[in-house]
Amino acid sequence: MTPAINALKKANIDFTIHEYHHEPGCDSYGLEAAEKLGLQLEQVFKTLVVQLDGKQLVVAIIPVAAKLSMKLIAKAAKAKKAAMANADDVQRSTGYKLGAVSPIAQKKALKTYIDISAENHPQIYVSGGQRGLDIELAPEQLQLVTRAQVSPLTS
Repeated sequence: MTPAINALKKANIDFTIHEYHHEPGCDSYGLEAAEKLGLQLEQVFKTLVVQLDGKQLVVAIIPVAAKLSMKLIAKAAKAKKAAMANADDVQRSTGYKLGAVSPIAQKKALKTYIDISAENHPQIYVSGGQRGLDIELAPEQLQLVTRAQVSPLTS
């Protein structure tokens, strides 16, 4: 069990675990998950860690095929600018390996933002905390367990 799965069980949140064989050479983890699980790209979300104004880290959860708008995440977080966080900082703050960063039960609780498009789906899929493992849950449940704010994050 991963910290994400344990946290969902402890919070009594309904979820389903989906496992698939991760290909070691694949570097687009979210797209691989969608393909291997036979899902629409719009339902599978990736977890990105962003640095605001050169210091604070926050989490952005967006569809795997979408591109995060740095302007929109900065606006949502009331910051002047945003940039992708350094890989070492991501692993240190979340406790997860790159390609398996779950938005749930991160080592350090970071302010979290979910793209508004999640509300278009009864269920969405996020990383379960290891490569080849996704969690299916209602977007409202993800918002609850991560204390996230829903906001437009992609352009």
